[in-house]
Amino acid sequence: MNQKELKELIEFLIEKDIAEFELERGDVKVKIKRAADPPPLVLPDSRYLAVQPAPVATVPPSTAGTTRVDLAARSESAEPEEELHIVKSPIVGTFYESPSPGSPPFVNVGDPLKVGQVLCIVEAMKLMNEIECDVAGVLVKKLIANGQPIEYGQELFAVRPA
Repeated sequence: MNQKELKELIEFLIEKDIAEFELERGDVKVKIKRAADPPPLVLPDSRYLAVQPAPVATVPPSTAGTTRVDLAARSESAEPEEELHIVKSPIVGTFYESPSPGSPPFVNVGDPLKVGQVLCIVEAMKLMNEIECDVAGVLVKKLIANGQPIEYGQELFAVRPA
């Protein structure tokens, strides 16, 4: 088995997501074992935590690599978060905050909003779909970056109703 065949074999195993493989051909024996991907790090969603300084949790050295945060202690001492209206995407596509590249965005954080005011454009299948505000209020936060692909029902804007 030459180097080219071995490289093709490794690429095939990666493509098919095979973790372990063993081949014996005459006096040649090949064993390939791939390391498993580490599990993804799960962080709490910061939109649901109160914005106030909290004591930092210390992690004992014996549990290095795993971080635990006591969310119950934070939520008990936190003030109730204001009720915000979330504008969600009605379609799958690409998010654009302005009508054309280089032009100012439709809305900025802190802008007063009216019902029916255009907030952004979602491009889907080469069609530009204007997303309008469905509640009057003030824009508190943009939840997606310009040019990012978005899914149906994905949160786009947080609005404080008037």
